[in-house]
Amino acid sequence: MIQLEALLLTGRTIDQGCGKESGKLSEEYLDSVAVCEMNEEDMKKLRLRDGDRVKVTTAFGSVVLKAKKSRRIRSSGTIFVPYGAWVNQVTSPKTGGTGMPLLKGIKVTVEPTDADVLSLPDLLARSYGKIKSSGRK
Repeated sequence: MIQLEALLLTGRTIDQGCGKESGKLSEEYLDSVAVCEMNEEDMKKLRLRDGDRVKVTTAFGSVVLKAKKSRRIRSSGTIFVPYGAWVNQVTSPKTGGTGMPLLKGIKVTVEPTDADVLSLPDLLARSYGKIKSSGRK
């Protein structure tokens, strides 16, 4: 299987903000945060097209995301994933006493996959077990 070693950057995006307005259980939100933005050269190395799925793995865990050609990432060997529950699967919860976890410069492995991108309820259930719905959106 083809793999790419890269550094993970995280942050906010306009798309993420717009998606959040539709609700965190909406398809719009899922499409705005469950993405792995990549340099075009790196996508070619992995034989990926926009919308193909990738598995991103770190020492803290792994998550399946949709690959997306990035306007932000110009250099090879770097990926960007917006803040959200999906990127939290691959970042450390430890803060080193600062109160803020390390969200940038994390070593990752990226590889193509046929696995599905999980919905937010399914992702949380995988991480924390069965969750009772409050009925609110």
